[in-house]
Amino acid sequence: MNRRDLLRTAPFLLAGALGSHLGARVGRSETEGLSRMRIAICAYSFRTPLGSKALTYADLVHMAVEQEIDGLDLTVYWFPGTEDDFLLPLKRLAYRNAVEIYSISIRTNLCRPTPQEQARELQEISKWIEVAHKLGAGHIRIFGGDAPPGASLDQAADWAASVLSRAAEESGKRGVILGLENHGGITARAETMIGILEKVDSPWAGINLDTGNFLQDPYGQIEACAPYAVNVQVKTQVMAPGGKPVPADWGRILQTLAAAGYKGYLALEYEGKEDPVTAVPRYLRELKALAARYGA
Repeated sequence: MNRRDLLRTAPFLLAGALGSHLGARVGRSETEGLSRMRIAICAYSFRTPLGSKALTYADLVHMAVEQEIDGLDLTVYWFPGTEDDFLLPLKRLAYRNAVEIYSISIRTNLCRPTPQEQARELQEISKWIEVAHKLGAGHIRIFGGDAPPGASLDQAADWAASVLSRAAEESGKRGVILGLENHGGITARAETMIGILEKVDSPWAGINLDTGNFLQDPYGQIEACAPYAVNVQVKTQVMAPGGKPVPADWGRILQTLAAAGYKGYLALEYEGKEDPVTAVPRYLRELKALAARYGA
């Protein structure tokens, strides 16, 4: 094939390759090849100053520039509102500073047993899908919630899968992926989360992997979740046997993500006692160095 023929056929070859991936379910099929990791700041790291209004979301954009960080995962708990007069200037500021608001993190409870409760939950998620779309964020972190009194884990997981399936259908219309976080309750174990995703079977749903939230066998469960991860929130600690927090082995975690072909952000979510203004930059430098070692 000569150069002219290659140029003529290349667009069709590319379209075919893209088509096979666009229709694929989130998971191993979309994480082939070398890993690619980028670093982000999770707004939750600054929950106290954001809550007291000593810090603003605009300040986080400038902080990302100062620390040479690519992205922001914006926990929405301290948003002053969801109107355009807040969202659009923030989006513009981020763009003008070459910072990507790639994710927002919201509260949800997918374990809703009745159609009426499920409809209300979907309505709330839909509101945040629109917010993510306006900000240009391609991902939303969501919670699974707790099984209601008297309900079994299997029942609650089925309700969650039903709500998530319909929510993913809506988010997909806006090009937004929903990341189900391992946040206790029905998402305390990797096997339950993966089971929910298998039932949902959507390219718009995956796992928001929080490296510090597994209470048992954290490294084994991180490994199980890694192929399904659509976002990773990195904490400085993991739980040792007996429930004691110990320093996380970031090298081991990133090696696991690289082996799974993870391509995406590592958002530092700092929860330590030290002032985040001094602690976060130090941990960001460490995380950046490890990402350069394990990710392309």
